[in-house]
Amino acid sequence: MSKFLRTAALAALVCAASLSGAKAEDAFYLGQWKITGAVPAPWIKSDAELFPDEMKSLVGQTITLKSDAIEGPGSFPCKGPKYEVMQGGPDMLFQGGFGEMQAQNAANDPQKLAEQVGFTGTDYKTVLTGCEFAVDFSIGAEKDIMMFALDNAVYTLKRQ
Repeated sequence: MSKFLRTAALAALVCAASLSGAKAEDAFYLGQWKITGAVPAPWIKSDAELFPDEMKSLVGQTITLKSDAIEGPGSFPCKGPKYEVMQGGPDMLFQGGFGEMQAQNAANDPQKLAEQVGFTGTDYKTVLTGCEFAVDFSIGAEKDIMMFALDNAVYTLKRQ
C-alpha cells in the first residue's frame, strides 16, 4: 500500500471515529425524564394567562425520549422525532423567548431570566424534536435537569 493510500485510510478512520463519537454525544437527551415542577413563565403579565389544572396534571408525569419516539402524557407522544440540538446562550431558550423579551425591554437580561426559572450555567443546549406539538427541551449546566415551556409555564424535568 502506498504511503498516500495509508495516509488516506488513516484519515478516513479518524474521521469515521469522530463522527460516531459525535452521534453518541448528541444522544445525551435520550431517556426517561420526570416532570418535577412548574412555574409561571417570566413573559406572562398575569396569572390569568396560566392553566393551573394543566400544570398540576403534568407534574409527576414521565416523558421518555427515544431515538424513534417520544412517549408521555397528553400531546407529547410522537413517532419518528427528528432531533436537532442547538447550543447557545440564554437568549435562545424557549424558542428565543428570552431574547425577544430583551429586544422589547433592554432591562430583561436573558441570563437572569434563565436563572429565575431554575437554569444554572451560561451555556445551554436546546433539543428540537420536529414533532407536531413543537415543545423544545433545554438543558443548562446540570445535565440531569431539563426544561420546557408550555402554555405560559416552564416545567422542570429530572432524569430518571
